[in-house]
Order: sequence, then structure tokens, then C-alpha cells
Amino acid sequence: MFKYYSLFLAFIILFGCSNPKDKEINIPSTSEVEDLILHSEEFEQKILSYDTPGGKIHFAIGFGIANSIMVEGSDGNIIIDAADSIYEAEKIYNLFYQKNSNPIKAIIYTHNHGDHTFGTQYYLNIQKDKPQIIAHADTDFYVQRILGILNPIIATRSTRMFGTTLPEEDLINVGIGASLSVSKSVSGYVKPDLTFNDQLKISISGIDIELYHAPGETNDQIFVWLPNHKSLMPGDNVYKTFPNLYTIRGTTHRDVKGWINSLDHMKKFNPEFLFPSHTKPIIGKDEIKNVLNIYRDAIQYIHDQTIRLMNLGMYPDEIAEEIELPENIASSPYLYEFYGTVRWSVKSIFNGYLGWFSGNPSELDPLSREEKAIRISSLAGGNEVLIERLREAVENEDMQWALELSDHLIALDNFNDEVKDLRIKALIFEGSRSSNPNKRNYFLTSAYELNEDFIESTLVDRTSEDLLKHISINTLFDVLSTRYNPENSSNDNLTVCFNFSSGLKKNITIRNKVAVIGEFNDKDCYITVLTDEMQLKKVLTGLSNPVSSIASGDIQIDGNQIEFLQFLSKFR
Repeated sequence: MFKYYSLFLAFIILFGCSNPKDKEINIPSTSEVEDLILHSEEFEQKILSYDTPGGKIHFAIGFGIANSIMVEGSDGNIIIDAADSIYEAEKIYNLFYQKNSNPIKAIIYTHNHGDHTFGTQYYLNIQKDKPQIIAHADTDFYVQRILGILNPIIATRSTRMFGTTLPEEDLINVGIGASLSVSKSVSGYVKPDLTFNDQLKISISGIDIELYHAPGETNDQIFVWLPNHKSLMPGDNVYKTFPNLYTIRGTTHRDVKGWINSLDHMKKFNPEFLFPSHTKPIIGKDEIKNVLNIYRDAIQYIHDQTIRLMNLGMYPDEIAEEIELPENIASSPYLYEFYGTVRWSVKSIFNGYLGWFSGNPSELDPLSREEKAIRISSLAGGNEVLIERLREAVENEDMQWALELSDHLIALDNFNDEVKDLRIKALIFEGSRSSNPNKRNYFLTSAYELNEDFIESTLVDRTSEDLLKHISINTLFDVLSTRYNPENSSNDNLTVCFNFSSGLKKNITIRNKVAVIGEFNDKDCYITVLTDEMQLKKVLTGLSNPVSSIASGDIQIDGNQIEFLQFLSKFR
């Protein structure tokens, strides 16, 4: 009753349904996905071991999405990227341990994404001495944002993109890994305790390590250079598919120009071993040089040609139709569109430079979705004619048009069983024929969500007290402000103050139908809450009941307790 919002949902939203095998939805096998099926060989689950000039490096692939790498040191080992879950980290480490049983001295995050950071807590659980956690200075900021204000929408879209609710037989792979495993255990993110901005050179267990900021797939991306090992770990800036210059689950703008520069920086080290965080290692100076060249040239081609056509006044959809990679680049197996695509990249580059407005005046303040649908229906001759055109589109396998027609009918509140069934058919047709797993999984999951046997279940909470230790109280207050629903609230000013045992003081003022987060001021407090930060975190994330916490004295209220509970209810 008192779980006002579920905070930690990034990559974790689960949906329940009747037994997927009993569903009426059948996903056909199509020839278009044969290459994607073969691509699954890239993720055969195993440990690959390499004798480098500086010592042994072990490479875990096929466990969840992201690879995890262990570098052997003199009296301890280093982990680079900790897997996407405690569940996968345990499996990986049990195999690493067979290779070398020395303790883990440090864990390096190449960037903030959960598939690289959510397994870390496992390593703290299995040994007395805490490993040093190393990352870029901005990594924790981005983790807090994903786990905080953005998690509901990112979680929903990630569930679709990675196909985490698809029946096992319908999920081929996710392009850069076999499957996402974050829902199989509590989130194991641990906040970094050693960070840097531009570069960091350090020696751990006799291993010389150089870390460099390398913006690309994320703004906090780094790469790891081990000079004695002649080995480079590029994080997510190189993998064996066309890069995700934009991800359909949603992201801030990815610095494409910075990505190019980061690849140029990597080339300067002339590595003999390249260990990416996704897909298999690349061995040999010449092979690595060729891959880095073609990868960065492909990115530059898309960037430069998008800018060229932007400057000619073309709109983003026109540019996306116009640009294709040159054949000599497109034929590289490192540029097959098994993750990112050229057309999505073009639109993201346009938006990154010029924002959402295409430049077409008719799109500046367009008709509402509903009003446009009404006029389309009128042009067609009414809703029944629109439905007939939808039937014809599906019958003729003109499925993108069918999806757009069904969009209009949804906007017209005419989403009856027939329209729903036709939309499902269009989604399955398009999804099952896409060799891009992001599109395939998104379309097929969307079809399942519309099926009458599909029931959205209670969210499975992956929050734990261990995780809450690494989540800033400021993140929770940011989340509170964005969860505030003003519809059923009065305009009366009301300030609730929080006085924490740590000495931190915060308040929330309801004013002008917004929740304003501010600094504690005794004279403004209508209600004052005395507690510690962890207790409030537990209440707000549902690990503790607020009524029980008040009754036990863990939360003390100076004011009306009922009004405080009513105040919390405003943030559902």
C-alpha cells in the first residue's frame, strides 16, 4: 500500500503472462534472420585465456550481455567490467577462480551501463577485503540518473529492445550478447571509490594500468591500456556490429565526433590484443589496426555526410533515406547492422546538432495526434474505410503502412479487437523479418504486449540494502520531484523538512503544483521528519513500510503523522 514508487527498475521491469508456449502468437522462421542466427556463434559461453607479453588475461563471453575480463597480477587479479548481474558474475568468477584463485584487487568500469556494473556486489560478498572500484568521474552521475528519474521509461523500452519477456525460442540474441540477465538477481552496482577525468596511470598487483577518457557510446566511456601486456580494452567503443550511435531504448546524444577521436587515440598504442566488452577479442596488430580504421571511418562517413546534407537543408527523414555506407566499408563483418543502424544514427546526429525541429515549418506546431487522425479518417471516408484500408495493407503485407494506419485508429479510440489483431500481425511480420535484433525484439515484444493472454504483472523489485548504500539521497529527492502528480493536489503551500542523523537537511515544498527540493529552514517546516538516510531510502523504495517505521521510532514525525502519510501518497 505504501510503496509510492519503485525506484530501481532500469533493465528490470518484468511482465507476467500465461505460459508463453500456450500463446496463440506464433513467430515464423524467416530467411531474413539467418545471418543473425549465425551471429549467435559470437556469444558461445566460455572462458578464453591468452598469454600476453605481460601475463595471462582471461575473457568471459556469452554470460549475459557484456564480457568480463580478468587480468592476473602478482598477488591479486583485476576485473574489467563486472557483468550484467550478480547471477552472471557468480558464474563467471567460479570459472575465473579455476584459472587463478588470487583475490580480486580492483574492478574497473569501462562506463556506466548496467550490463558492465550490476554484477559488482558479488565480488564484495565473496571476499573480506573490498576491491577498489575504478571509473571515470562521471560514471556514478549517469548510473544515478538511470536508476533514478529515468528508470521507468528506460526500463520499459529496454525490456522491449532486449526481448527479456519473449519466449526463449523467439529470442535469437541481442546483437552484442546472448541475452540480458539483470532480472535474475538484485542489482549489484557499487559506487566507484577511485575516479579520474582525463587519464589515470596506476599499478595494482604488479600490473601497470593506463586509463583514458574516451567518449563514444557513453560520455563517461574509458579505455584500458596495459602497456606490458600490449593489450587494450576499448569498452563499448568497438564491437562486431555497426555501432549504436543511437539506441532505441533511449539515451542522451552520443558524441559521434568524440567517438571518432577516441578510436584514433586507441590506434596510437598499436595494440597486439584487443578485448572489447562485447563480442570476441581481436588478436594481432594488423587485424586490430584494420578493424579500428574501418570502424572509425564508417562512423566518420555517417557523421560527415549527415552534416553535409543537413547543410543543404534536407530533413532528417530525407537524409536517413539518402545515406548508405560505401560497399567496401559496409561489407565488413564489423559493420553488419546487428545492433545500430545507419538510418537511426543519421537521425540522432541531426538531433544532436540541431535538436528535434527538422526545419520544416509544418512540423513546428503540428496537429495533435488525435486531430490528425480525425482528418485522415475524414479524408479516407470514415473510420470503417480506414479499417478496410488496414485490412488491405495487412493482406498485401504492406506492414509499415498497416502500423501507421493502426496508429490513427488508436488515436481515434477505435482500437477494437480486429484492429488490435491486425496490428499484432503487422508487428510480427516486421519483427520476424528484421535481422536487427533491437528492432526485432522491440516489435515482437510489442506484439506480445497486445495479445489477450498477456498480463502485466507486479513489478519484480531488484532493490537491496546493499544497492541503497551506493544510491545518493539526492537521487531519491530528484525522483520524488519527478514522481509528483499535481492533478489531485491543491495549490496550498506545504513544506516537509527532513532532518537526517548524518547532519544533512533537505525539504520538499509543494508550491505552484510542483515539488520544490530545497534546503532545510526551521521556520518554513509544516512537518519535520527525523530519521537516517538509509531508513528513508528503504521506505521510499518499499523495503520498509512507513507506518511500521513510524511506529518503531525509526522515523520520527514532528507534526501530524496522518498528514505526512498523505503527503507521501502524492508521489505515487
